Amino acid sequence: MDPKVDPSPKVDRLEGKYANHLAVGYNAYEFIFDFGQSYSEDSHADLYTRIITCPAHAKQLLKILKESVAQYEKEFGPCACN
Repeated sequence: MDPKVDPSPKVDRLEGKYANHLAVGYNAYEFIFDFGQSYSEDSHADLYTRIITCPAHAKQLLKILKESVAQYEKEFGPCACN
């Protein structure tokens, strides 16, 4: 690894956004994840972030999410939100 490249994120520059809506699409070459917010009185979601990645990275994301949810439930119990 190049010592001049810092792989850690610059936390002070990250912008956090709440998402309660996720739409997933795909084609032969990529997966598309659209994140946004949806409200019960409104039938559409306000989308604000789109992540496009290759199938191999989408599969790795699935693995990491499964592991993280299992660790979460081990520590806090089953998730009660829907």
